[in-house]
Amino acid sequence: MKTIIFVCHGSICRSPACEYIAKSLSSSYQFISRAISHEEIGNDIYPPMKAALTRACIPFSRHYATYLSKEDVTNAETIYYMDESNRRRLCLAYPEYQEKFKPVSLYTDSLNEIEDPWYTGAYDKVVMELRLCVSEIIKRLS
Repeated sequence: MKTIIFVCHGSICRSPACEYIAKSLSSSYQFISRAISHEEIGNDIYPPMKAALTRACIPFSRHYATYLSKEDVTNAETIYYMDESNRRRLCLAYPEYQEKFKPVSLYTDSLNEIEDPWYTGAYDKVVMELRLCVSEIIKRLS
């Protein structure tokens, strides 16, 4: 089974939201989320993001933020990042795999980057945007 990875800064908001949205839409791939920083390793999804996922009727389970490893990168089909900061960190950590790195908003016309709701508080907006992005990714995978 091919692996698709969603990456954000700490893997407590955006990337786990993508993982669970993707899992709710398709079982044809392994979807996982990872962090590109060490700050939140081991932590669960941030409570306001859990609340936004619940309001959007997206099922989720206990999550443990995990740092993106070289093994993850090597085994992944594609790695979707949320913003330019994520892309820079990916390229610094794993420059030899840059062809695998794609913006999560790649297939949407209306979005560029996905803001970090941990800073902005826009959890519901981010879930709505991620649902659009992930839906478009799933269409391309099928």
